[in-house]
Amino acid sequence: MPLLSGKKILLGISGGIAAYKTPLIVRALHKQGAEVRVVMTPSAKDFVTPLTLATLTKNPVLSTFTATDLDNPIWNDHVELGMWADILLIAPATSNTLSAMAQGRCNNLLLAVYLSAKCPVYVAPAMDLDMFAHPSNQKNIETLTSFGNQVLPVGEGALASGLEGKGRMLEPDEIVAHLISHFNPDLPLNGKRVLITTGPTFEAIDPVRFIGNHASGKMGFALAKVAAELGADVILVTGPTQEKIDNPSVKVQAVVSADEMFEAVKKEFSTIDIAIAAAAVADFKPQTVASQKIKKAKSNLTIALTPTKDILAYMGQMKKQQCLIGFALETENELENAKLKLKKKNLDGIVLNSLQDPGAGFSVSTNKITFIRADHSVKDFPLQSKLECAHRIFEQIVSL
Repeated sequence: MPLLSGKKILLGISGGIAAYKTPLIVRALHKQGAEVRVVMTPSAKDFVTPLTLATLTKNPVLSTFTATDLDNPIWNDHVELGMWADILLIAPATSNTLSAMAQGRCNNLLLAVYLSAKCPVYVAPAMDLDMFAHPSNQKNIETLTSFGNQVLPVGEGALASGLEGKGRMLEPDEIVAHLISHFNPDLPLNGKRVLITTGPTFEAIDPVRFIGNHASGKMGFALAKVAAELGADVILVTGPTQEKIDNPSVKVQAVVSADEMFEAVKKEFSTIDIAIAAAAVADFKPQTVASQKIKKAKSNLTIALTPTKDILAYMGQMKKQQCLIGFALETENELENAKLKLKKKNLDGIVLNSLQDPGAGFSVSTNKITFIRADHSVKDFPLQSKLECAHRIFEQIVSL
């Protein structure tokens, strides 16, 4: 069931360049089952059109106190709007809007709605880095927080000015994740960041050929879906796959090689709470990659291989408070080999699946798993869909 099903979200948009992202916020809210209405400041219409937002929300977009396109003007009731909403989300909130909110100024419909709102208010600031850091803006944010508003953090990166730093509005999926957490505070992974690796890696031999395996990524994508449903913010690092996921709480990062997957994991690992290594990472790669396609000129071809980076071992060495779960796909001495990997990689748990089991393994939609904890206690599960396996795996993780 969508995590915002039946919720009424009033989206307030002020006049900053980040307003161009608001249609994506609307779409993400709709995907989670929310009903959305929009109030804009007059200057916001310079960055995103009311027609676009009205089409997406299926509701009129309001920006003035009266509807001026009628012979008899009709009042746009800011009190009714404030009482209708379960949450008022102001995104982007410019420096000017933050100042007006903090001081109680009421010179446009959005500010009137804010001052009339009885519901929780979430604010997503967006401005250049020096503006955001200015003491007056920081004071306004402190004031708004003291009023009970939820002021979201800003992102860091490239800004419209061409500078780099703090001030970006959070991405639409990040904003929606905060609202999901608000309405679902009892979800077991609420507020947790989960890193999942999935799929194969392809190690280039030449521009055409590669070393790879038959992994489809189905298990990792199922894990990402369940983690998001349990309230987590998910980073899904995936090798080449046909699998897709469309969830605002899941950030997908596509990679090709083991080195690329390692760099993606290395960048994120210190910030996460749970890591699940479900990817089938190639153990070896060619020592050298041919710059041109290798021609079939000889009857024999020898390719010298070198080990790839051990991503799971790296996470085991670097982990502090993280819960780290690995996967073991074995063809012989399954339980013994899985327990050995569990200890060697410093894991909190490992998921064993075997190619010996019909209906389990690569490229199929079912799996038969055994979950082994660090104390070597074992829990077997029957053959079931990979989505059901993902539920069982997270039951074990939550209990840890």
